[in-house]
Amino acid sequence: MGTWRDRRIIELFGIEAPIILAPMAGPGTPELAMAVGEAGGLASLPCALSSVEQAHDALTLLRSKTRAPVNVNFFCHTAPQADAARELAWRERLAEYYIEHGIDPEFTSAGAVRRPFDNEFCALVEEFKPEVVSFHFGLPEKLLFDRVKATGAKIIASATTVAEARWLEAHGCDAIIAMGFEAGGHRGTFLNHDMATQVGTFALVPQIADAVSVPVIAAGGVADARGIVAALALGASAVQIGTAYLFCPEAKVPELHRVALRESGDDSTAVTNLFTGRPARGIMNRVMREIGPLSDAAPAFPLASAALAPLKAKAEAAGKGDFTSLWSGQAARLAREMPAGELTRALIAETLARLP
Repeated sequence: MGTWRDRRIIELFGIEAPIILAPMAGPGTPELAMAVGEAGGLASLPCALSSVEQAHDALTLLRSKTRAPVNVNFFCHTAPQADAARELAWRERLAEYYIEHGIDPEFTSAGAVRRPFDNEFCALVEEFKPEVVSFHFGLPEKLLFDRVKATGAKIIASATTVAEARWLEAHGCDAIIAMGFEAGGHRGTFLNHDMATQVGTFALVPQIADAVSVPVIAAGGVADARGIVAALALGASAVQIGTAYLFCPEAKVPELHRVALRESGDDSTAVTNLFTGRPARGIMNRVMREIGPLSDAAPAFPLASAALAPLKAKAEAAGKGDFTSLWSGQAARLAREMPAGELTRALIAETLARLP
């Protein structure tokens, strides 16, 4: 049986194995994080869809149940300015669906609230002092970044290009998540939003590893020991796994999403901006097929979700995911349904068995 030759992430985070639970906003729960952390990986807790109070409660629960290192994740987007013309155009594009489902086209909904990292979230970090703090869509302003750093937390963030990786290292990140195009959920882009030039994981990882001096974490398309071994061979010090954990009972995943995941194939997903206004990979459904996965009509992130919210609710009540964001990476078919702790231990054992 092999050993972990590159121990930089293991030692940096204080974990037993170089496996990081992707902090998936929505599906991510304290129970899921706890199970992965207790099994030797890095427990990750997403906060982008949480209020400060909800995040506080989740961290309180997590800290009371495990001594394992914790990664707390936040979004770093800039709140958009309201654009009445764009909102109107988006609603007009969806009007036929409103009529079909018997919903007043003038009906308004707030949609899901995705809150960027701010003073209140920073105070939460200062209170709980998580071992790792991760950011998506770049980094927060320097004052907030410095406050997080002062807690002793290791800071990591997603890069989808070499240029983004170099930027993150130059701005103080302790490790870089190399997020390949295969990854599910929101793209971590912040310098270049052109989806036509996005790079796959196994082309991106070695190029980022060559470009930066800090450890690299491979994300996207990794769901079993073969993917982990390949990522490590290409220069990654660890892997971040998301979609494979969506199949675990501890993940908060609606049944219609679970069914879609079980039926997903290698070509079942696409990158879309319809659900939030920002590109994210999910399983193709009706609205993605009929409008097209990417649309210039969709309002800026995260405002696009409001107009889709009543359609989503109506369809889900009928057991359909026609207007639901069914986030998934491209390797769902490689996943297994088992408890998160059991899955983590299996991934560790199977990877070590394959390592030289």
